Amino acid sequence: MTPPRAVLFDMDGVLTANNHFHRQAWKELALELLGLDLSEHDLDTKVDGGRNPEIIERLTGVVPSAELAARFHDAKEGRYRDLARGQLQPVAGLSDYLAGLGGLGIPAVIVTSSDHVNTDFALGALKVAHFFAGRITGDSVTRGKPDPQPYVMGAELLKLDPRDCLAHEDAVNGVKSAAGAGCRVLALSTTQTEGALLAAGAARVEPDFTLWREWLGS
Repeated sequence: MTPPRAVLFDMDGVLTANNHFHRQAWKELALELLGLDLSEHDLDTKVDGGRNPEIIERLTGVVPSAELAARFHDAKEGRYRDLARGQLQPVAGLSDYLAGLGGLGIPAVIVTSSDHVNTDFALGALKVAHFFAGRITGDSVTRGKPDPQPYVMGAELLKLDPRDCLAHEDAVNGVKSAAGAGCRVLALSTTQTEGALLAAGAARVEPDFTLWREWLGS
């Protein structure tokens, strides 16, 4: 495999296996603010990649008002941080992988649906912010995952074609976004099955980053 010119990382479920905190926050706030008692199927298929207003639309079939979207976002993400504070751990192999990319001169960029507050929160907790040359957050885009825009913008930060980038995702909609942009996608099976990720467009699925030398050919 030809080494990529850059690696684009989703954050939640890729840098850290924190999906259970997000799911719990979604269940609590969807019931409180939307009147929805989310099933495990809802959480698996609809609360999967993308920004909160887009997820609310998937769940309800209605585009939320700006007021509701903002109120829900603040409440849900605040609850997530309360649940996750002091609990976040890096996915196995992450620190060695990021250091290895730096040693090879391959830049890394964050491409996440999370807002800048949650991004700062996670990168600070994991102590990996210094490894990233830039970030695209949910605040940066007008169309969230599964639209390709986030990954197109992530490559553009480095003045690269997405086809020259490797992307890491864990969500079906995230894989669709990265693959739709033209990235080669190596997905992590932290939140979805291997079959679902391959069907969405991933070229390869791994449980973590411990085999990074293999896929970089280093």
